[in-house]
Amino acid sequence: MPKTLATATVDRLLHHAHVCQTSGESVRLSQALAGDGVTPLGGTR
Repeated sequence: MPKTLATATVDRLLHHAHVCQTSGESVRLSQALAGDGVTPLGGTR
C-alpha cells in the first residue's frame, strides 16, 4: 500500500476518534514474547 494511501486511510479512521495514549508494559506483548497463551495449530502443548 502506498504511504499516501495509508496516511489517508488512517486519517479517515481517526477523524472523529479520541486517541488514548497509555504507558506501562504491554501484557499481551510480554506474553507473546514468552510464548505464553499460544496453542500451536493441530497440536497441544
